[in-house]
Amino acid sequence: MTAKELAEEIIGGRRLKKGEDLSFFLEWDLEDLCQGADAIRKAMIGDRVDLCSIINGKSGKCPEDCKYCAQSAHHATNCEVYDFLPKETILEACKMHANAGVDRFAIVTAGKVLDAESFEKAIAVYEEMHRDCHIDLCASMGFLSREQLHRLHEAGVSSYHHNIETSERNFPNICTTHTYAQKLETLRMVKEEGMWACSGGIIGMGETWEDRVDMALSLQEIGVDSIPINVLMPIPGTPLAHLEAITEDEILRTIAMFRYCNPQAHIRLAAGRALMQQDGKKAFQAGASATITGNMLTTVNCANVESDKNMLEKMGRR
Repeated sequence: MTAKELAEEIIGGRRLKKGEDLSFFLEWDLEDLCQGADAIRKAMIGDRVDLCSIINGKSGKCPEDCKYCAQSAHHATNCEVYDFLPKETILEACKMHANAGVDRFAIVTAGKVLDAESFEKAIAVYEEMHRDCHIDLCASMGFLSREQLHRLHEAGVSSYHHNIETSERNFPNICTTHTYAQKLETLRMVKEEGMWACSGGIIGMGETWEDRVDMALSLQEIGVDSIPINVLMPIPGTPLAHLEAITEDEILRTIAMFRYCNPQAHIRLAAGRALMQQDGKKAFQAGASATITGNMLTTVNCANVESDKNMLEKMGRR
């Protein structure tokens, strides 16, 4: 079987499953693999690219020990530390991105859970953004309860982000202060609430290709709607600071593989676009259908809303 033939089967309804021999993802010619992935993207998603922007609503002193993260209290980094941002700051950022033509805007907070006071502040600002800003709203606030997810939904939040980060096998190598099962349960609650589920992970953390395939298929099983693909940007002071950045070809092969495994989800470029030429232009020809744009979370941004829109328009994307 060729990459094109598999792409045609997936467009026709086939879905890849755990337990299948998927070693061809490493064996097929990269260009052929990317062309097949792009054909799936065009058939299943179309030419419209979903743009989202985020604001770091609460930074630093996170009690979790995720080995990649600058905001973990377990690591000695130069991360900025502050409590939940003032409502005016968040509203200004939301309106700016809405006016720039971004599709959705998210408040992202450090920590396993939000304290009660911060959560009430979040509800208040989401209600105001929902009323005053013409933009879809997303949240990323750790392990929320069903009641909290419902309250966010009522406040106008249509999407909840909660990365699984890697495979179940590899997860204990990355984090020990919460479990993979907890993450999956949170995503199930998001889906049961009727919200869009956004979940992906980070590649380049020392995982195997089998780990990446397992992560992609775990997300398919849950029915995740948006999959952000982050590429590790090693941060001094974190346990993964010594790792070398992976190549653009490896990034493109991973993005294409995620498209084959998740034909109906948005594959979203996130952290690490600086490791690719032309702000990741080739990734949009390898199955990607969405991106984070504007101000990023904890690493330097290589593109902005205007440059992304110009690049995508020249590619014939909307």
